[in-house]
Amino acid sequence: MTAMPLLPAHAERGALRIGLTPVFLDDQLSFLTRWRTWLERRLQRPVAFVQRGNYREVLDLVRGGKIDFAWVCGYPYVRYRRDLRLVAVPLWRGRPYYQSYLIVPADDEKTNSLSDLRGKVFAYSDPDSNSGFLYPQYRLTALGENPSTFFSRIFFTWGHRKVVEAVGVGLADGGAVDGYVWETLAEVQPALTDATRVIERSPDLGHPPFVARPDIDAAELRQFRAALLDMPGDAEGAELLHLLRLDGFIAGHPSLFDEIARMAVRVRLM
Repeated sequence: MTAMPLLPAHAERGALRIGLTPVFLDDQLSFLTRWRTWLERRLQRPVAFVQRGNYREVLDLVRGGKIDFAWVCGYPYVRYRRDLRLVAVPLWRGRPYYQSYLIVPADDEKTNSLSDLRGKVFAYSDPDSNSGFLYPQYRLTALGENPSTFFSRIFFTWGHRKVVEAVGVGLADGGAVDGYVWETLAEVQPALTDATRVIERSPDLGHPPFVARPDIDAAELRQFRAALLDMPGDAEGAELLHLLRLDGFIAGHPSLFDEIARMAVRVRLM
């Protein structure tokens, strides 16, 4: 997977700065270049993508006002919603929801539940990920288990695609992954997901949203939100959405993330 250069938060003075974690597409540099060009045309100003390797770094930048917008996960959004402004929520398969998938290697025919992974090696994506960390932590807590001792070993891959890869090649006996990412990989890189098997899907949860820094200008927020919401009606915007396997964006409402907040409180991670 081609890596986009990690731009400094002050890149391109005067540019609109948008924070991202690694994109799961194979040719992400080409995709982000096209998306940046499209946004610059729509917004009539320079745009800089500021990419970091994990949610925490991106969150620190947007909460500290060093970038303007960020595409984050629902879990950090509910943890820091007082410091963030909700901008837009993706529509996947027509709805602003996704699921966490618990996966195992495809050739493991014995493991059929999270309980079967006791004493095994487990791959999380990011400690600030809802689907890749909070949900399995919540499930173990609901089962009366201690998440810190249930597995023999855990590790973080710092990317949902990398969870799929780690489980597929047997580096982990199980893992937690963003269902939207898994399903998209099943379309564009089926060899990766074919090496895994889904043993559990979470209830519907609010899809990872775009957020803004706390002191963002209201007009600037409206303009960026409108650009995202207008993508399906523009030929190039629609093509970019197709590459992401998204249908579009909606303004959304904080209540979309209430279930994530409830899980976090149950696990006492708020």
